[in-house]
Amino acid sequence: MRFVFIVNPVAGQGNLTNELQDGFLRAAEKANIQAYLYETKGVGDAEIFVRKTLEANPGHKVCFIACGGDGTFNEVLNGCIGNEDAVCSVFPMGTGNDFVRNFPDAGDFRDVNALFEGSIIKCDAIEYSGVIDGEFKTRYCGNMFNIGFDCNVVDKTADLKKKPFLSGSLAYLAGVAYTLIKKNGADLKVTANGTVLCDGPILLTSIANGSYCGGGVKSNPYASVQDGKIDLSVINDLGRLKFITLFPKYQKGTHLDTPATKDIITNVKAEEVTITPRNGSMRLCVDGEIYTAEGVIFRIMPQAFNLLVPAVRE
Repeated sequence: MRFVFIVNPVAGQGNLTNELQDGFLRAAEKANIQAYLYETKGVGDAEIFVRKTLEANPGHKVCFIACGGDGTFNEVLNGCIGNEDAVCSVFPMGTGNDFVRNFPDAGDFRDVNALFEGSIIKCDAIEYSGVIDGEFKTRYCGNMFNIGFDCNVVDKTADLKKKPFLSGSLAYLAGVAYTLIKKNGADLKVTANGTVLCDGPILLTSIANGSYCGGGVKSNPYASVQDGKIDLSVINDLGRLKFITLFPKYQKGTHLDTPATKDIITNVKAEEVTITPRNGSMRLCVDGEIYTAEGVIFRIMPQAFNLLVPAVRE
């Protein structure tokens, strides 16, 4: 199997140094593995490169390692979907890196040799279709969608990270505080497997394949990337004080085990979810990247792609 390291040069505030990239190739040479580096040129370039590489190498297994954050992995995933010769993996270098948190029993995704010695598993993906940024699209997500409070936090955090004194989890917490003050939620009609779950203002909803968002917030603790289901969570519109009380449990993923949340959180597993904004459009966070969308249909795709999981090494 060939390995291609797809490097996002701006991920993790530019921490993918030339020395680190050279280390990928030295490790491959030592392991007698054929490996290449490709540095992305801009948004969407990783997906285009993956598709072209697969078209040029039919019948050959190629593992594309996304060296960046969840957004880089999402592009690689969209390039690989539908091709059995394609294998995805991650060398996490972004600020969130939530997808890899779904594999706590795996080896270190930042150990190149553990990746070379890893095993291939099948993972689910979520297909989503709708008018996104003014154009009808059908695309795929590996980890999670967020609408409402969570999405608005990501939106604000991206702005705050531009400040010289804010980065990583500090920027995220500042984004939470700002969004809480503004109390930005969403006004949606949410349907799961044909049943309307809500039709009106809510705090947030997440349509999840994996459990984590926001750099380690375990918002969907029952989600699994291999169970063939979407985990849909809807949190009602809350007062600020009640939200502040709930948020620590939400971060840890214990909020669904708290009796006090039974009347304010709806959590279901589904094969299909439809989200319709009641005011015409909504902000949609897809694997950490934010878009403006109209109504969107989400469908689970069981065992949709090949993922290389790193070996556990001594």
